[in-house]
Amino acid sequence: MNFALASENATGVELCLFDGPDENHQIANNPMTEVTDLVWHIYVPGIGPGQRYGFRVHGPYEPAKGLRFNRSKLLLDPYAKAIDRPILWDDTLFGYRVGHHRADLSRDDRDSARAMPKSVVIDPSFDWEGDRLLNIPWHETIIYELHVKGFTKRHPEVPEELRGTYAGLSCPTVIDYLRSLGVTAVELMPVHQFVADRHLVQRGLTNYWGYNSIGYFAPDVRYSSSGGLGEQVREFKAMVKALHAGGLEVILDVVYNHTGEGNQLGPTLCFRGVDNAAYYRLVADKPRYYMDYTGCGNTLNMTNPNTLQLIMDSLRYWVLEMHVDGFRFDLASALAREMHEVDRLGAFLDIVHQDPVLSQVKLIAEPWDLGEGGYQVGNFPRQWSEWNGKYRDTVRDYWRGVDQKLAEFATRLTGSSDLYKPGRRSPIASINFITAHDGFTLRDLVSYNDKHNDANGDGNQDGTNDNRSWNCGAEGPSDDPEINALRSRQQRNLLATLFLSQGIPMLLAGDELGRTQNGNNNAYCQDNEISWLNWKQVDRELLEFTRRLIAFRREHPVFRRRRWFQGRPLRGVGVSDIGWFKPDGQEMSDEDWNNGFAKSLGVYLNGEGIPSPDPMGNRVIDHSFLLLFNAHHEALLFTLPARDWGKSWSLILDTNTATGWIAGQTCRAGESLKVAARSVVVMRRVD
Repeated sequence: MNFALASENATGVELCLFDGPDENHQIANNPMTEVTDLVWHIYVPGIGPGQRYGFRVHGPYEPAKGLRFNRSKLLLDPYAKAIDRPILWDDTLFGYRVGHHRADLSRDDRDSARAMPKSVVIDPSFDWEGDRLLNIPWHETIIYELHVKGFTKRHPEVPEELRGTYAGLSCPTVIDYLRSLGVTAVELMPVHQFVADRHLVQRGLTNYWGYNSIGYFAPDVRYSSSGGLGEQVREFKAMVKALHAGGLEVILDVVYNHTGEGNQLGPTLCFRGVDNAAYYRLVADKPRYYMDYTGCGNTLNMTNPNTLQLIMDSLRYWVLEMHVDGFRFDLASALAREMHEVDRLGAFLDIVHQDPVLSQVKLIAEPWDLGEGGYQVGNFPRQWSEWNGKYRDTVRDYWRGVDQKLAEFATRLTGSSDLYKPGRRSPIASINFITAHDGFTLRDLVSYNDKHNDANGDGNQDGTNDNRSWNCGAEGPSDDPEINALRSRQQRNLLATLFLSQGIPMLLAGDELGRTQNGNNNAYCQDNEISWLNWKQVDRELLEFTRRLIAFRREHPVFRRRRWFQGRPLRGVGVSDIGWFKPDGQEMSDEDWNNGFAKSLGVYLNGEGIPSPDPMGNRVIDHSFLLLFNAHHEALLFTLPARDWGKSWSLILDTNTATGWIAGQTCRAGESLKVAARSVVVMRRVD
């Protein structure tokens, strides 16, 4: 086996091999004397899969100069394909003496091997049986964000020993559920090996979400049912293979903006000890400290060639060897920072654009970080899609009655052309979502005016508290039928808006079941029943509503256009591809768009002029639909538009009903239809 480690500033590197019943028994210490292009390397015969190992790196310990080498600290291989276990928190993991009056300027020379997990040599062979990336077109994609452990941990039809694991997610009953729901891709919250923060562990909590990576090639061993000596790699591959066989793409939520080593007071686990000044962005005039654009203590140095290569190699590995179909990049603006400002043509984005592997998979940016100028919604390159935070905020505000211009809601509904059209991007650039892992669940969103994060141990000071004005009655569970009916209707309103909008919808796992976190909107540290899906408490009506809504979207391409609406009559069709109406049936004027804060809107979607996937350019003839939105607290009469837009209409959906779906009622042009308070109605043009 050949071992290699890139370090620009090291003066020496040792390879340490571990074996025996005591996993901390060091059986060999091999100085790595060969150096090629700043890469230290050594070939060791007789090494096979399952071998545990780590590195010790020599060099100056001068924190004030940004150098934190400490030969006493065992280090993970940044390229490790497997890591045998989580870390065991101990003071020896720190390069300095914890509690010393000089803090990180002091030095701790105690050996950290006992507390450190070990990198593992793996057997990369696997019979994929012809499996390949699914390449589902973007405009047909429906994303389902889930946590590997939380999704199956309480699933009664998953064998107990597999619950909460990669194998659990591979179970036929789980895949059948996802297929029946109608989603096309699962977006897995971080599965790279990560660090559970010490302060959380000391409080009996943990880093449940996993946004604290330390191993960019290693599937986290916590989610393995089969072992930690490479078995987790095989199990992950089997999961991907099973999901692909079920027609489901796999998108990984990846965290390349920072690592789990934290700020200057963090532990020395990997990158800090390998070459701190190369892997991290340091404060220019005070290199003892880290540039923190992430709120997590450090930021990876994307201007360093070795760091950039590490990330690119990691991404290609997950595509080529693990067969994942795409990535969602956490705090992606941090990856585009060249010096201080966000550079949309930064080295990372540039390299991805020309990479023959990565340019062909799905790329999703969380287009912000916590640094100055970090909010970059709409500014990523053309091949990227983005989490559209403005969509989330606008749609929430519309349904909870916050004053805003109606034009804002209309713009988000039709794909956010103000954000993406100027850069010659299409509606598929917008990943639309109402809820995500970070924040309230859908049920809690309409059931709580305030966060309830006391279980997190921070005095309810963590998480944002921007959920007021939902008029949801009592906080949390209620016995009042009217309150519960309103909450159920608001859930249907939000889901209907999501799946009737142009762009790519993303559904948070469990929202279709009515899942609650009891008002906790920042459950990052709750690896327990607060976060795990409860499969025994399912809102069956909401689940069936969601299934039919997703199926409805997939049946009608007018709701998943690949081009922008033009707002003018279509050649050979007669009427515009889109029309906007007031409740009186008259078309919206410029004055109507700009006056006040209206809460009602009619939208005509012309299904006859949709660009076809047919290479011959023929039109797809779809039904045309009229969408009626009423966010008022009172019912409104909507007059159906004049005959040019349609002679008669059939009622398809009304979120005021318990199931949402109805059929049979037909209305003529010019007739009035009562739309209940806070509800959506969808009508199909008959003739």
